[in-house]
Amino acid sequence: MSAAGERTYGAVPEQFGYDISSFGPDDLYIGWRSGKSLDLGENAVDVQIGRAPFKLGQGFLLGDGTSEGGSRGGYWTNARRAFEFAAIGRLAPGPHKIEAFYLDRDELPEGDSGSRLWGANYEVTLGGKEPHTTLGATYMRWFANEDLKPWRDGLNVFNVRAYTAPIAAARNLSFEFDFAAERNGEPRQSDAWALQGAYEWKDRIWTPRLSYRYAFFEGDDPDTAANEAFDPLFPGFHDWGTWWQGEIAGEYFLSNSNLKSHQFRLHVEPTEAISGGLMFFKFRLDHPASFAPEVTSDDVAFEVDAYTDWKLNSNFTVSLIGAYGDPGKAVAQFSGRTKNFVYGMVYIGYSF
Repeated sequence: MSAAGERTYGAVPEQFGYDISSFGPDDLYIGWRSGKSLDLGENAVDVQIGRAPFKLGQGFLLGDGTSEGGSRGGYWTNARRAFEFAAIGRLAPGPHKIEAFYLDRDELPEGDSGSRLWGANYEVTLGGKEPHTTLGATYMRWFANEDLKPWRDGLNVFNVRAYTAPIAAARNLSFEFDFAAERNGEPRQSDAWALQGAYEWKDRIWTPRLSYRYAFFEGDDPDTAANEAFDPLFPGFHDWGTWWQGEIAGEYFLSNSNLKSHQFRLHVEPTEAISGGLMFFKFRLDHPASFAPEVTSDDVAFEVDAYTDWKLNSNFTVSLIGAYGDPGKAVAQFSGRTKNFVYGMVYIGYSF
């Protein structure tokens, strides 16, 4: 069981929270695990019912079960993560994992779309005692209030993914791939995918890790009858820059739809307690006219984020974030803004 309380002061725009506070339960579920009672392995069977979290892969599509901001405040802290109601069954014999789930999101009272889903997921981990590859495939069927989100009611979602370090002689080299297809007739015919390559110098001082990721989320083509705009669904936090892309752009004016993004990232770990890095983003639109009728350029923004995570002791962690954004021509055409963005955040966490 867990609970979350938040207090927001003077947030602008209002959708990110008012001068308001909220408090309520987050995790609150019952469950059963098989322990060592079965020959399939320890806790090979796991069942959960109630307010429970659930994340698919690295959160590309599914991972955040509760809406923040608005009348709850706390948009940027994202303190809550459990679904309002979840029924999850999991069978994990050896390297295999099979899941069946039903999820109903805890949305803001003033913006409840009735979004819910059921689905099935399969994953396999390869490599035995030294796992190096995880492959996954998922099917989801979505439902929603037809008056609010007609494209989501009856939506079929297919997802395949791979996280792998496939070369035995070079396990420091890794790749990640996610692909999603959304199908619901003319209301939604859309695709999204992301591909990342990374190399980590594990035997060097500070253990530097350099990565590049390209992500594509389809936008609506105004010249077709179907709506191709990708529905971001409920992405979850996995690491800095995923899947809220950029501390400025991804938190304020971009979502994972009608978007092409390039991310270069350097991550270092000077000590066991301190890690940090730099991220460079270049954002472009898939279909500028779908962003706004007056937009003709696909150049949205360039952004640089710097972050540091410092584990002070076994209880306290401090994160420091700074970001700089240079708006592109598309932002200028839409809003008239050409002035640069500057952002900073200090986040303190206590765990026990």
